[in-house]
Amino acid sequence: MSLTLVIGNKNYSSWSLRPWLAMKQAGLVFSEQRIVLQRPDTEQSIRRYSPSGRVPCLIDGELTVFDSLAICEYINESISESMSESTSTSMSKKVGGSLWPRDRAARAHARSISAEMHSGFAALRTYMPMDIRARLADRGAAALDREDVAADVARIQSIWTECLTDGGPMLFGSFSIADAFYAPVVTRFITYGVKLSPLLAAYAESVLMLPPMQQWIAAAEAEAETIET
Repeated sequence: MSLTLVIGNKNYSSWSLRPWLAMKQAGLVFSEQRIVLQRPDTEQSIRRYSPSGRVPCLIDGELTVFDSLAICEYINESISESMSESTSTSMSKKVGGSLWPRDRAARAHARSISAEMHSGFAALRTYMPMDIRARLADRGAAALDREDVAADVARIQSIWTECLTDGGPMLFGSFSIADAFYAPVVTRFITYGVKLSPLLAAYAESVLMLPPMQQWIAAAEAEAETIET
């Protein structure tokens, strides 16, 4: 595969982080095309690659995949197919689809909570947007005074707690697309000073210590652009 991932600012684009992190954790080699968001020519620049006019967008030859969850599913299927072609049947069954849990019930659960993040938590997105460089505890406290934001945060903490009860360190033991989808929330909780139980704080630290996550954060901190959030 010759892959290009079109992304927005690393400090602000939570949707870009999700497939980027999954692809890095999968060991895929790909190029990045970064487009600065909220500029007069941003939409025009994105539409050169993505018919939706939004990032992220994955380009694989003549194919364009322009949704974060669809990108993750596509690369997971691509990994499965690659493993099937290069290994024996028994080995491919063991390794293929490595970005989702192998157990069917766990895989359904992981897909469910990823889809919930993909389509929900509007209040969290609105009042606690991703801003990796910032530390906004006062703004976070004010946001948590809102019933809708508090409900979103409580639901996420409940999801994490349920998944981690079986041991961690990631939501389903080893890294999965579910962790990629909640990685931006980990940064949000730091930015806005959201308090976590020891169990959840340990999970957040495990996500933050992933080498690709460290790479993304360093790049976000080095960006010069500032966007009003």
